[in-house]
Amino acid sequence: MQVIDLCFQQIPGSIACFFFPDLGVLVETGPHSTLPHLKRGLIKIGHSLEDVKHVLLSHIHLDHAGAAWCWRDRDTQIYVHPAGYPHLKNPEKLWHSAQRIYGDKMQDLWGDMKAIPAEKLVAVEDQEQIIHSSFTAHHTPGHAQHHIAWQWEDIIFTGDVAGVCIDQGPVIAPCPPPDLSPEAWLASIDKIARLKPKELMLTHYGPIQEPEKHLKDLKESLHTLEAWMRKAFKKSDNPQDIISAFEEYTQNLIQKRNLSSKGLEKYLAANPPWMSVYGWLRYLKKET
Repeated sequence: MQVIDLCFQQIPGSIACFFFPDLGVLVETGPHSTLPHLKRGLIKIGHSLEDVKHVLLSHIHLDHAGAAWCWRDRDTQIYVHPAGYPHLKNPEKLWHSAQRIYGDKMQDLWGDMKAIPAEKLVAVEDQEQIIHSSFTAHHTPGHAQHHIAWQWEDIIFTGDVAGVCIDQGPVIAPCPPPDLSPEAWLASIDKIARLKPKELMLTHYGPIQEPEKHLKDLKESLHTLEAWMRKAFKKSDNPQDIISAFEEYTQNLIQKRNLSSKGLEKYLAANPPWMSVYGWLRYLKKET
């Protein structure tokens, strides 16, 4: 298995995908904007886009699945959560939802997104095994309701359900809208822990070789974030009143681990703090 750095926004070490040359399996695609880096990464190991016969998506957020459509005219199957399936078949709603958030930055950040024919898409159920039973799908909602963690032997490719951890920095839970659910997320973390993996593979970013400690730290991160947000929400439900304070809080958390300015840049690219503010505010408003 090869880790391919997608150099999102020309920042190395913020988004990864994973390729199994012998199986022709690509886990995650990254956004369409990083496709040139994916192509170069495959070429470096003697392969090309044509060698990808199976694409496994953790979920349909653009930083994980935005380039999946690039295999729609190839001999490739694309595997996705049943709740994500219709949004890849017709991405108009997904695209316009993201456009409301990112505005004129859409093209620079994510590139294009186009519909994928139904015959190329495979909706995968919880615990279903695919590709000669080599991979098992674990439905793991919380970050997103359409989330899958993919298990291969004793390694789990966690998408975002195991959070963000870069350059041995802190474990941080990325909490974007629209369907953040801390309760479901905590249950999903426990579900992964019960599998007793020897290694986690994070899209943001790379291998984690102490899964038990990592997942414990992630649960603490979720609890801490929720407490911080609830306190802020009591004072104001205006995101602009919260974003600057939360950005400072997040940066201090990262810098306590003595990460370089480049390390901080990677975290901010992989998990912009303002996105978590919008995710938590939506969750808390729905709750009340």
